[in-house]
Amino acid sequence: MILLIQYTLLFASVLLLVALGGCFSEHSGVINIGLEGIMVFGALGGALVMRYLPGGTSAVVIVCLCVCAAMLAGMIYSLLLAVAAVNFKADQTLVGTAMNLLGTAAATVIVKALNTAANPDNPSATIQYVNERKAFLMFDNLEFSWLMPLTLVLLILAYTVLYKTRFGLRLQACGEHPQAAASVGINVYKMRYAGVMTSGLLGGLGGLAYITAGVSEWKFENGVAGFGFLALAVMIFGGWKPFRIALAALLFGFFRSLSNVYTGFDILNQLNLPGTVYNMMPYIISLIVLILFSKNSAAPKAEGIPYDQGSR
Repeated sequence: MILLIQYTLLFASVLLLVALGGCFSEHSGVINIGLEGIMVFGALGGALVMRYLPGGTSAVVIVCLCVCAAMLAGMIYSLLLAVAAVNFKADQTLVGTAMNLLGTAAATVIVKALNTAANPDNPSATIQYVNERKAFLMFDNLEFSWLMPLTLVLLILAYTVLYKTRFGLRLQACGEHPQAAASVGINVYKMRYAGVMTSGLLGGLGGLAYITAGVSEWKFENGVAGFGFLALAVMIFGGWKPFRIALAALLFGFFRSLSNVYTGFDILNQLNLPGTVYNMMPYIISLIVLILFSKNSAAPKAEGIPYDQGSR
């Protein structure tokens, strides 16, 4: 049971971070399908910092530097979507899809190049961070990461920013009716850039949370196993509202955690289901959720629509 709680909170924190990022982007009016690629680049930034930090670095420094690197990498990568969607008015879904494909491929090439330079006989796409990962654990024998309380803080901060600040209200106005927002002096282009870059920042942090969730090395060819798309389902199920997104993340995190711990539950073993069923369960749940709830979900009215100053 403890393992189930641990992994539920681990995976829920990953999904919550990434879904909150998508929430900011879509409230600004930009659909961010590229969360998967952003997660990969955030994971790459954090993993490289863990790899190249000198031995003996304190745990606090490791966590702080990895968090900053992951957030910065995700934010920089999200600029691809911001430039394409805001400046060039490109199709946001196509750009996001391309970012997902590019993210995994580019990260794999970068890691293989670094490994080849360090050891020509081992051109793998794997980065190991066995000792550094321990810095993220709050307790020695439990899988509770310092990223969990950070996620809770960011959840409260996201709600406060979206609903209690001028920036958040302006951001939502740009996602609902950008022409009306522009008529009162709001720079829609800047607000959409801010929304997309915030999604990159949180998505990159989600990527770091993913690769430190129970493993001590990561093979970038594997990407992030569809967690970016699961986060989109969490965001839709949560109705683009931070605290509802948090509840949805816990639900999806629970089903994802079953694939890690189902062998320890007699009632599940008696079902005689293959392990692949438990691995597929969160994705099956996401399909069911989207079928049942996406039709009635109240998305920002102007999301996915390029802003044109001349239109009314």
